[in-house]
Amino acid sequence: MKQTTKKELRSKYKDLRKQLSEKEREEMSLAIANKLLDLPIWEKSYFHVFLPITEQKEVDTELILHLLSGKDKETIISKADFETRKMTHFLLTDNTKIKKNEYHIPEPIDGIEVPSHKIEVVFVPLLAYDKTGHRVGYGKGFYDKFLSECKPETIKIGLSFFEAEELITDVFEDDIKLDYCVTPNEVYSF
Repeated sequence: MKQTTKKELRSKYKDLRKQLSEKEREEMSLAIANKLLDLPIWEKSYFHVFLPITEQKEVDTELILHLLSGKDKETIISKADFETRKMTHFLLTDNTKIKKNEYHIPEPIDGIEVPSHKIEVVFVPLLAYDKTGHRVGYGKGFYDKFLSECKPETIKIGLSFFEAEELITDVFEDDIKLDYCVTPNEVYSF
């Protein structure tokens, strides 16, 4: 069985994403959004969505925002503090002003704050993940910290253009696993 470290996977998947055309990214993001409709999450009310860093060719979550809006869900987005490595969560409303930070992450300027424990479903950005539900992000630990503040029953859904790796070898005890990962072709359940 091939064993892989987070560092190797970060590099591999950043490269793979760079190779995607804008058209491929859009089509795959649409396929992911459609697959989400099959998940048993739609009776929940509070959904946290990341806004994609287009420069990093992340999954485009705009379609997910439309789904949530169409289903009348409360949509929550975050702002990251790079000094404390903490995220503050805000309700996304028609009045929310979004601005990119120095890392090209679109963030709300301010708004109605929502505590982590209210959030019931989190769509998690990632670079890679394995068949046990462990994920590799950019390595800053924002999501690990945020997910640890959520209730244990909060549903954590990774979004990826790519299929799962066999096993990430250097996971930590306090790494929080995903419940699902959704790709254009498949829904992994952990």
